[in-house]
This record gives sequence, structure tokens and C-alpha cells, in this order.
Amino acid sequence: MEISELQKTVDQWITGTGGGYFSPLTNTAVLAEETGEVARIMARRYGDQVAKPGDKSDLADELADVMWVVTAIANQTGIDLTEAIKKNIEKKNQRDTDRFNCRQ
Repeated sequence: MEISELQKTVDQWITGTGGGYFSPLTNTAVLAEETGEVARIMARRYGDQVAKPGDKSDLADELADVMWVVTAIANQTGIDLTEAIKKNIEKKNQRDTDRFNCRQ
């Protein structure tokens, strides 16, 4: 799925099935919540914490939730994520060309 198609799909679901967008501030809180769920899984799967018995965490699903909310925020604030990501990659390529040479 292309990013533009994702933005359209999320918009259609939110404005149809979902009954409308939450406020941008509420969506920011939802993004923090979903990011916390990703962090919890990462801490238990790759960090020092141990999952509780019966924990059925789904990292892929939680990452998709984060993408959904980011897409919703982009939609309601008029951001074309395809263009934003292209510009962000250009910025990183210019700014960080020699930044990580010490890792090689």
C-alpha cells in the first residue's frame, strides 16, 4: 500500500465507520498511548523486563496502531506524508552524510 493510499483509507474509515476524527490533542494522547504499548513490548522482548505469563503482545499490531494514529494526525493537519517523508530523507542525507562514519 502506498502512503497516499494509507492516508485515504484511514480518512475513509475515520469519517465513515469511525464517526469522525478525534481532536488533534486527543490523537496526540492516543499516539503517546500506542507508543507506550510498543515500548512495553520492546522492553519485555528485547530489554531486561520479563513478560507476564499469558502475555500475547503483538508488536506488528502495535506498530500498525502507531502508524494509524500518525496518519490520522497527518490527515487532520493537512500533511502529505509522502512529501514529508521524502523531505525528511533528504534532510537526513544532507545532515548525516558523515555523521555515522565512526560505526564502520
